[in-house]
Amino acid sequence: MNSLWLRGILVACLACALPMKASVAAPTSPADPEKVLRYVFVAPETGFDPAITRDLYSALVVQSVFETLFTYDYLARPAKLIPLTAEALPEVSADGKTYTIRLKKGIYFADDPAFNGKKRELTMADYVYSYKRLFDPRLASPHSWLLEGKVVGLDEVAEQARKTNHFDYDAKVAGFELLDRYTLRIHLKQSDFNLGMILAHEPTSAIAREVVDKYHDAQGQVMANPVGTGPYKLTNWVRGARMTLTANPDFRGSVWDFQPSSDPGDQEIVAKLKGKRMPQIGRIEISVMVEDQSRLLAFEGDEVDITELMGPLAPQAMIGGKLKPEFVKRGVQLSRIVDPEISYYYWNMKDPVLGGLSKEKIALRRAIAMAHNVQEEIKVVWNDEAIALQYPIPPGIVGYDPDYKSSLQFDPAAANALLDKFGYKIGSDGWRTLPDGKPLQVRYSARADSNGQQQSEMWKKTYDLIHIKMVGDLKTFPDLLKAEKECQLQSRTAPWIADYPDGDNFMQLFYGPNIGQNNNGCSKIPEYDVLYAETQKLPAGPERDLLYHKMARILEVYAPARIGYARYRNMIAQPRVIGYKKHPILHTEWMYFDIDKTK
Repeated sequence: MNSLWLRGILVACLACALPMKASVAAPTSPADPEKVLRYVFVAPETGFDPAITRDLYSALVVQSVFETLFTYDYLARPAKLIPLTAEALPEVSADGKTYTIRLKKGIYFADDPAFNGKKRELTMADYVYSYKRLFDPRLASPHSWLLEGKVVGLDEVAEQARKTNHFDYDAKVAGFELLDRYTLRIHLKQSDFNLGMILAHEPTSAIAREVVDKYHDAQGQVMANPVGTGPYKLTNWVRGARMTLTANPDFRGSVWDFQPSSDPGDQEIVAKLKGKRMPQIGRIEISVMVEDQSRLLAFEGDEVDITELMGPLAPQAMIGGKLKPEFVKRGVQLSRIVDPEISYYYWNMKDPVLGGLSKEKIALRRAIAMAHNVQEEIKVVWNDEAIALQYPIPPGIVGYDPDYKSSLQFDPAAANALLDKFGYKIGSDGWRTLPDGKPLQVRYSARADSNGQQQSEMWKKTYDLIHIKMVGDLKTFPDLLKAEKECQLQSRTAPWIADYPDGDNFMQLFYGPNIGQNNNGCSKIPEYDVLYAETQKLPAGPERDLLYHKMARILEVYAPARIGYARYRNMIAQPRVIGYKKHPILHTEWMYFDIDKTK
């Protein structure tokens, strides 16, 4: 690896979520330009418009440049909501239908030509504008589901925009009541006790209307010119290769003041960081390295400060869930969590071969689901760096049920019998045909890297067990996401990491109206959709959990998808990194730790 090349790398994002006490010092960033963090993306970014971005890697930059009203405590486990640009947590009415939020005064957007040389203060009108952007039909945001059907009057304005293909940003939305420049009262159509967490998710970040007006493309998107109020600015971007984030010199800063959780390592973090003005790191250099081995070599060559040990890499540096002695001796640090994610397998419900709700199509998908050995995939593809899941909600998320057992289990004999029963006959060539006698072939798509190749080979083995011909389809990560959103992929293993720590964020993945957003398998099952709509009226608790159980069984009956596993996230850091701890919800944490520049 060329260290000079790596040091010119992109610069990683997320520092956005400033969960600390507001500083009384001058509103200039405390970041030291001589403190440089070198970071790695395992897949290419797609762009940096909060309303559009839906991949994890771009989100790292978005969270560094832009700010939401709320964020999460750096150390608290389970994840704890705290204010970011808001003065305090929202005031919520007893019925969960009215939220009053007050904004901190004196927060400014980073200097940019869009503001014509004037300092531009953040106001609540910027948040209202940003929320409206999620519903602009020209943008086709994948995040409109966050507020869809919730805010009084918003859906009606969006419906008018769909008719005219023009969104009137000046149209009054009754549900967004601006009491003054710094106070917003949100009126909801029904109770929603998760809105605070939704307003901590990066698609709800504030973007200035002037920035959109100056830099938007033909679709109204601003993917290449992110300008926000956050601690960093994107100062260099070579698409798919490297990015650089530089500390925003006018960022207000804050004081590190988190309390330790039950994790014994937290006391040491608090001792090193308590009272420091943040951010401390002046520049973040990010490089895109798709191949596993390249990332590990770069880390071992001291060209990268923090990287992820995905399943294929873990055995080279870890044993029994801990770092090998040679890494410990060097002072390398490990932060290891089970990601709040589900990696699930879906079959496109709009596909003419796999989709549909007829009995033979259901039988086909159920048979494929039963023919796949999840435990073997975890062992072969992920080197046991994952845990099998039975339920659509993973550990660490509100609504998770550790005792739930799926009716879809590995049983290739039953899978073959099911296919026989519904007319998928085995021809003279050894492959099954469709019930009408036409050839049956399935296309499995995965990322064009070594990991994707392994997944494809594992699924080829699965399809061979039930005599179905499979072809592999390897694509770049951005191409996968684009095709998936347009319902063009036939089948894929799709990972979903929590946007916010509630089961709703996972059950919405299979909700019919979310096709084109997060419903990757493009499934529309009426019984499921009715129950999901009912859950939106309920707070977390036994009544909602009962509905979630019914929804999980519906998924197993119709088999638009099968739940697979949650992976361990093993993050390793060089000795010079001070106070790093992987957060289960925040995508990045460099806003909350430090670098020893003398090392």
